[in-house]
Amino acid sequence: MTQFTVRTEQFEQPDPPSGLLLDLMPGLPGATVQTGRGFFRSFMPTRQAADLMVMAFGAYVADRVSERSRTDDAWTRDLALGFPVHNAADWPTETGQDMLRFLTGDRWTLHPRPQHAPPLARDSDGQGQIAADGVCLFSGGLDSLCGVIDLLEGAPEQRLCLLSHYEGGQTSAAQTRLFRQLQAHYGQRVISLRLFLRPGPSQPAQARPLPPGRETTTRSRSLMFLCTALAVASSIGPHIPVYLPENGYIGVNVPLTRARSGSFSTRTTHPHYLTLLEQAKQAIGVPNPLVNPYRLRTKGEMLTGNRNRALLRELAPKSISCSHPEVARYAKRAQGNCGYCFPCLIRRASMARVGWDRAEHYAWDALTDPELLEPDSGRSADLRAVLAGTRPTRSTTDILRNGPLPRTERRAYIDVWRRGSAEVRTWITAGAQGQLARLLEQTP
Repeated sequence: MTQFTVRTEQFEQPDPPSGLLLDLMPGLPGATVQTGRGFFRSFMPTRQAADLMVMAFGAYVADRVSERSRTDDAWTRDLALGFPVHNAADWPTETGQDMLRFLTGDRWTLHPRPQHAPPLARDSDGQGQIAADGVCLFSGGLDSLCGVIDLLEGAPEQRLCLLSHYEGGQTSAAQTRLFRQLQAHYGQRVISLRLFLRPGPSQPAQARPLPPGRETTTRSRSLMFLCTALAVASSIGPHIPVYLPENGYIGVNVPLTRARSGSFSTRTTHPHYLTLLEQAKQAIGVPNPLVNPYRLRTKGEMLTGNRNRALLRELAPKSISCSHPEVARYAKRAQGNCGYCFPCLIRRASMARVGWDRAEHYAWDALTDPELLEPDSGRSADLRAVLAGTRPTRSTTDILRNGPLPRTERRAYIDVWRRGSAEVRTWITAGAQGQLARLLEQTP
């Protein structure tokens, strides 16, 4: 088991005898959690929300520096995380552990410890208090873009704080580009808050530098993103909602194949994970509601029902939905959406539903590029899995492989899964050529 200890004060306590230190000290050279100091000057969260955010920061960095390839099964890790909270005795430890275990597929042990001083107090001075009616996750992807437009068009007086997380690269550029164009259209009704957070590179001033390797699956990013949004919302008021615009098909994210069962398929907005997060935040004392207005819609249905389709159509090509938007540069192709990962395939199917799909907007054309079906090509895995996983003959029980569903909405989630699968299958069937068309005939 790897032990991680989050510290938010430079001299809070002596270095523990073993384990890795996650020193969250913005602006100080000894920090091992690297973040922009100015971010925390924009808002002053409640103590309860700040504690939850710090725990999520620690989980994210621990996740990033713990390579799955080093474990016995090349996936499951044993991770222990100590972190400061105001009231350690009443912190919902078991719920938090269950939530992280479900989200990342690892064995987590949480150790909250009492700390009187609020975390990041010297940075959260409230100099730039945010005035907004809601906080919306803004990743730079198509779903979050669609969500922002829908929310602003549906409530003409509403003002939104768009929260983004970035570590550089194409995603960061997309966030900036889209925000500027949204601001040009909606003016001061949108404000941007951008969090730069990642494991810090090794420096002599650090008490214990973190390992150099980085894990790329980053299953815990969703928790870090949501808990930061809750902290921002709490600084405005207890009833300020956090919006997480994500289509219901990717939310339930039924494993496409048996090899992708469990946490091998992402659970970043799965209903069971969000239920556990709701239980944890309520127990801690963070009442701000989490709202996913698209939890029962496919991605195509999101686009079809958008309240300003003209604006969405204009901005959609500039969004990034890709799992690895930087990969194209190694093949000397245009960077952006790769075109062959699972999120890209769902994106293209949804765009086709409203007549906006353009193959030239992607580095690879999944419908025609023979390279994507070569047996030794690492780029063929998602496309082949989608062909198998969108069969209309799949059993309804398959939806439960990625976690339990709320009893009151179980039928609705099954329906959105069926509709989402049909949406992707229809797009592939209509446009498949060559080897892909022949392979499609073999997977009825």
